[in-house]
Amino acid sequence: MKGIITVLGKDKVGIIAKVCTYLAEQNVNILDISQTIIQGYFNMMMIVDITAPAKSFEALIEDLQKLGAELGVEIKLQHEDIFNTMHRI
Repeated sequence: MKGIITVLGKDKVGIIAKVCTYLAEQNVNILDISQTIIQGYFNMMMIVDITAPAKSFEALIEDLQKLGAELGVEIKLQHEDIFNTMHRI
């Protein structure tokens, strides 16, 4: 099963490192990653493998939201199917 993680906010040191460290600790593998910084704003999108995480999907969502608050960014995790449905044209 795949998930989509989005991170958006003011750029600062350590965003990628802290998000990636958390994911590794939870046995969530990063399959693809894209990030850009535009005029000081950080935007990252990741496709992750959530087949066998250490925590429940709901706990991952909650933890990532807390991590985002600590970093001053917004972090969202969605199932790939829901993301695709929401963004279908």
